[in-house]
Amino acid sequence: MRLLGKMIEVAAVLTLFILVIMTIAAVIMRYCFHMPLQWTEEVSGLLMIWVVMFGAVVAERDNTHLSIPFLADALTPRVQRVLTLFVSLISIVLLSVMAWSAWKLAAGTAFKTTQILKISWFWIDIAVTVGAIGIACFTALHLIKKTLRKEGE
Repeated sequence: MRLLGKMIEVAAVLTLFILVIMTIAAVIMRYCFHMPLQWTEEVSGLLMIWVVMFGAVVAERDNTHLSIPFLADALTPRVQRVLTLFVSLISIVLLSVMAWSAWKLAAGTAFKTTQILKISWFWIDIAVTVGAIGIACFTALHLIKKTLRKEGE
């Protein structure tokens, strides 16, 4: 899982880098040379979705998603563990539903293509499936680690 997490992080960084460079090139071409790169809008939309999904997986891997701990901190350690278990299980279930729904959407839109580059919408819609599965896997991994840990630690 460590290697997979690192690969997703590298993919997120590379995707974001390409998105930034492409956007800068599009701005320069439009405003300096008066030759807009029309394809950049489609590609930037596609890359943005992938960057968000890769980033969400990396955030879950590092356990850095936004949380509000003051309520949980007021609870006893045993209740905190039960709450963590409950929230993690609910998250995995919801992420599974999200992945399945996104898969059905991607499969249903595979025949549709973007206007300029004729990229299948499948490659845009499948990002949500990949992201949801990645987040669910790391949520499950964190849950297993927390469950195996003794209460006093």
